Amino acid sequence: MHKSEIPQNIMDVFKKGCAIPAQPLALDAERNFDQQHQKALTRYYIDAGVGGIAVGVHSTQFEIRDPGIDLFEPVLSLASQTIDEYAVQQGKAVLKVAGVCGKTEQAIKEAQFAASQGYHAVLLSLAAFADSEIEDIVAHCQRISEEMPLIGFYLQPSVGGRELPYEFWRQFAEIDNVIGIKMAPFNRYQTFDVVRAVCEAGRADDITLYTGNDDNIINDLLSTYRIQTDAGSVDVRIRGGLLGHFCVWTKGAVDIINEVHEIVEAGKDVPQELLTKNIEVTDANAVFFDAKHKFAGCIPGIHEVLRRQGLLLGTWCLNPEEVLSPGQEDEITRVYNAYPHLNDDAFVKENLAKWLAD
Repeated sequence: MHKSEIPQNIMDVFKKGCAIPAQPLALDAERNFDQQHQKALTRYYIDAGVGGIAVGVHSTQFEIRDPGIDLFEPVLSLASQTIDEYAVQQGKAVLKVAGVCGKTEQAIKEAQFAASQGYHAVLLSLAAFADSEIEDIVAHCQRISEEMPLIGFYLQPSVGGRELPYEFWRQFAEIDNVIGIKMAPFNRYQTFDVVRAVCEAGRADDITLYTGNDDNIINDLLSTYRIQTDAGSVDVRIRGGLLGHFCVWTKGAVDIINEVHEIVEAGKDVPQELLTKNIEVTDANAVFFDAKHKFAGCIPGIHEVLRRQGLLLGTWCLNPEEVLSPGQEDEITRVYNAYPHLNDDAFVKENLAKWLAD
């Protein structure tokens, strides 16, 4: 599939910049796939106003691919079907993004399955290439791009990523079937490497930049990068967010992105309150994703927020040892009380019965 085959209305939303949550996995108390709540999550995101949904990524739990669990295909199929049905009902355009990982043979199979289910693009994890040469990683990306449009992914090393130098991103940006890059190195220098590479490759208008830097979300969205290239000065922005953080309090995340677009497009001064909100979002993220314990409780943390809202039944993960860290539940209560303006509990309460109905 080539990027030119993505419906124009969906690409317009993606290129403008939108919220793309990384969808969690709904399980019941026996750790079986809970299709009712999985569909409810998808409907919640669509009604919240997201421009895309990413499935089969870290928040969905990589164990869905394990033999004996075998949930990769059922989860992607259900999400795609639910998006198609519900987005049409609501008159929404939603980019369907499938997480793809592993070495080339596995990644090809996953990309081909995603294409068969109507996904528009793949978010390409490079965690399996921790010790590979740059040329080999670029060749892998080029091969997967022959199957599906790519969204590149710079993942911080502390949670399984690796450092990817400017030279890699410069070559990656030359791959024709790339539509975007999610930058999540949690590092200003490495984020700049990606932005500069895209601009110097002459692809600033073709490759849309998305933040995954959970520690600086709003500031990433507000900032204009001015890159000096051989062709002249290029101004570029990080247009949206593709984050696990956006899978909770999603309506608020969509509102923030819309506010940022309005401010930037109108040339308004950035209000101090929005910069303060950046710090508040970072504090909430640190708690949900359990930065204190090196992200050990990141998936149960987002599950706990969704459980409190009724969107999930519990915090269970496929790995029984993946649980909330000591004190994390109390910290979630703290940020709930500290930043009531960030949550979307009222929105969820108003619509939950509709989302849970079959």
